[in-house]
Amino acid sequence: MIQVKDVAAYLEERVPSALKMDFDNVGLLCGFPDREVTRVLVALDATGEVIDEAGEWGAELIVTHHPLIFHPLRRVLVTDEVGGHVASLLQKGISVISLHTNLDIVDGGVNDALSAAIGAAVREKLPCGRVAELPGEEGMDAFLARVRKALGTEGLRYYDAGRKVRRIVLCGGAGGDLVGEARALGADTLLTGEVKYDQWLTGREMGVNLVDAGHFCTENVVTPVLAEMVREGFGGLEVRVSRRHGPTVKGF
Repeated sequence: MIQVKDVAAYLEERVPSALKMDFDNVGLLCGFPDREVTRVLVALDATGEVIDEAGEWGAELIVTHHPLIFHPLRRVLVTDEVGGHVASLLQKGISVISLHTNLDIVDGGVNDALSAAIGAAVREKLPCGRVAELPGEEGMDAFLARVRKALGTEGLRYYDAGRKVRRIVLCGGAGGDLVGEARALGADTLLTGEVKYDQWLTGREMGVNLVDAGHFCTENVVTPVLAEMVREGFGGLEVRVSRRHGPTVKGF
C-alpha cells in the first residue's frame, strides 16, 4: 500500500526542501499522511478547478509547483480563497504536496525543463535560473515564434534590443530582476515569465533582449516532469497532469 507520506518522502529525496529559498513553504501542506494513494493529479496550482478535477477523478493526492499555503494562515474560512481550498480538500479527502523554489533550483526542475522546451542547452546554473544556448544564432522574430510554439502561449511581451539570439538567461516565473546578471554573463537575451516596468527600462538601457512569456507558461513545462518523477517512484500509481488548469492571463 502506498501512502501519502511515502510519496512525500520520495519527493523530498528527489527535490530536497533544503534547496528552497528562505521565504518558501514546501512539502506536504494539507491532508492525510497515512491515507492510501492510488491516483495522483499534477498541476501548477491547487486551484478550485484542480481540486474539483482531482475529486471527480478519484485522486487522493495533488502535487503542485506553487504552494497551496504560502503565507501563514490566521484563520480558515470557507469564504476565503485559501481557506476555502483547504476546507474543500479536507472534505474530499485529498492531500497536497507542493514543490516550489526547490523545484526551480534542482537539476532537471523548472529551469532545465524550460531550457529543453525551447531547444537550448544549459551552459551554467544560477541560484534560480540557467544560462543556455541555442544551436545557432537566430533573429528575434524567429526566437519569439520558437518560444510561443514551445510554451503554448497565446501572446508574448518583448523588447527587441536589435541583437541576434543565442546565449540566453532564462528563469521560469518571476525572473525580471536577472536583467543585470544576463548582461554580466554575456547573454543577449533574458527569457522569463514576469518583467516589471523598471526592468523593461533596465533591459533597454543595457541592450538586452527581453521576453516575457507569462508566469504560467514558463513554469507549466515542469508538470509533465513532475508526473514522470512520481511514476518512476511508484509504478502502481495512476498519475496524470491536470487537464483543466491553464493560464489565467491570456494574450492575442
